[in-house]
Order: sequence, then C-alpha cells, then structure tokens
Amino acid sequence: MQRNEAGQTTPVNYAFNYDNVFYSFYCDGHTSCTHRSREYALNYVCSGEMILDNGKERIRVGKGECVFIPRDHHVMFYKRPCAGERYCGIFLMFTRRFLREMYGRLRRSGTPADTPKFAPGVMKLPKTAELASLFSSMTPYFDPDVKPRGDFMQLKMQEGLLALLHIDERFAPTLFDFNEPWKIDILEFMNENYMYEFSMEELAHYTGRSLATFKRDFRKISDLTPEKWLIRKRLEVAYAKMKEGGRKVVDVYAEVGFKNPSHFSSAFKRQYGVSPAALRA
Repeated sequence: MQRNEAGQTTPVNYAFNYDNVFYSFYCDGHTSCTHRSREYALNYVCSGEMILDNGKERIRVGKGECVFIPRDHHVMFYKRPCAGERYCGIFLMFTRRFLREMYGRLRRSGTPADTPKFAPGVMKLPKTAELASLFSSMTPYFDPDVKPRGDFMQLKMQEGLLALLHIDERFAPTLFDFNEPWKIDILEFMNENYMYEFSMEELAHYTGRSLATFKRDFRKISDLTPEKWLIRKRLEVAYAKMKEGGRKVVDVYAEVGFKNPSHFSSAFKRQYGVSPAALRA
C-alpha cells in the first residue's frame, strides 16, 4: 500500500521480471492486456482470477490453477480480484534458447518418435503435486524487497519444464520442436487478427517470414502498406457493424482495434466522407 496526498492508503499494482519469471500483483479493479508471446509459457494464479479470451472461447483460471500458453498464440488476459482477494499471478516464459539447452541436458530418448504434438491453444493443466510445490516455493518473491538470485530462478524454470513433461508425453515434441515456422497465408492471418496492434517485425514473424520476405510478399497482394491495409480493414468491419448491425460508435471502435474514438472518427470520415455518428443517423 502507499499513501496519497490526503494521507489515505491506496492499492499498489505492480509487475516485475526475474530472468523470464514474471510476477504480477493487482489490488484494484481488473486489468486487461493482449498477450502475444513468441514463447511457450505457464501462468499460475496464486489468488484472484484470470479470464483468457482467444476470440472463440473464454477460459476461467481460478486460485491454484495453471494454464499452458503455446508459442505465437494471441489471447486477451483479464486479471481481477475474486472472493475478496487481489489478483496475484506467476508467469514462466520458456525461451527457445532455454528449451534447446534443456533438450541437450535431458536427451528425452524415451519419448516415442511418433508421439503427436498438442494442437495450438491455451490449455488448463491438471493440478499436480509438482506444480503446487513449484509455485508455492516462489510466492515469497511477491515481496519486491526480496529478490531471488538468477540461478535460483533458472532452477524454478527447469522445475516448471519437468512438471509439464511429466503431465503428458505430448509436451516433449511440442516444446522441443525447433523447426522454423512454415509460411502461412498473409491475408488469412491479417483478416483473422486485424484488431491487434502489430509491428512489421511481428507480422513477419507470425506469418513465418523474415522482414524482407514479408515486405516483398505483401507488395504482391496489395498496393497498400500493411499499416494502411489494417486501418482500412478495421474501418470496413466497423462500417458493417454500425450500418447493418446497428452498433454504437462507443461499442465498435475498440472492438475493431482503434485506441480512442477520436482517431476512429477522423479515420472513418476520411474513408467514407461522413462521420460515424452521421452514418448511424
């Protein structure tokens, strides 16, 4: 807690990173963010609750529960208090470098070569003694004055990896797949993910291309830049939602990917010659 100018105590929200182990702590309201990690991850809820929305389903993760988040997966996080308890969560991110190193150490020859990988998607994990022990031992570091050593956090990362491998043998071929991603159709990807904010580097990565290859391939399919293509797509979807679906501006602009209504209104008027309000009228 901290004191405001009136001398009253106010909740403190914070998040910090110890060698790819992220702690987040929220006392008030609820916090949302779009997650687009390039790496595999575990997210454990120590208290409060978290809702994950991938656009197709909503997954609730309560106190003492843990989810596996695949690499290059897009999901919206909602973190909020529950049952009178603030949200506290621990997020372990398994980088490719870490997984390559662990693959060399473990040499998991016992996994059959034809073991299938998991289909992409967020997965709520079963409660196991290994996961409970792992995260219980990490809770003292929610205190920002108690900082763990880097080698200790590396041991916790290894524990998390082993806990996954012991839950299901399909985690081995999933996590230890170091092939470069296949190219995927650029327009298909952008039509499905137009509402998110992407840098050019992210668009290239998520479609399995180098930045130079992405730029070259995009020029073959559109006269617009990727940024302008995304704005036009958002406006087209917003137009349909308001004209045909009778939706309000306040309900549409953020849904299609605009940060604020004024930016949306000015872009809409440039595209269609009328303001969003005039279109609805």
